Amino acid sequence: MTDQSGRRKRMRTGGRRVPSGDKQKNQRGREPAETTVGEQRLQTVTTRGGGEKVRALSTDTAQVAVDGDTVAAEIENVEDNPANVNYARRNIVTKGALIETSEGTARVTSRPGQTGQVNAVLVED
Repeated sequence: MTDQSGRRKRMRTGGRRVPSGDKQKNQRGREPAETTVGEQRLQTVTTRGGGEKVRALSTDTAQVAVDGDTVAAEIENVEDNPANVNYARRNIVTKGALIETSEGTARVTSRPGQTGQVNAVLVED
């Protein structure tokens, strides 16, 4: 896994840099929420600076944009998830996932693990 914050592990020449110390607390990441399809479960996380994020651990509804209107639709299952080949099999919803809803097939446009809700737009078949 690459280090996304802080100094890079390699120099421009390709040489390896020796880490000068451990990661700071603000450089450590969290486990992904991996929102599943099921009864709605939310988790509140305190962010840096004292704010709060609501994470969706599981959800069964999506706000689907249909012809300029927004409709609350039931999520039936995840058809395809380009983020990970195993996510569709495990019914994990992330941004870009194709979900089967009561309104039809839709593509997720929000980040459920960051915003706590699933927003999607219908996909023409």
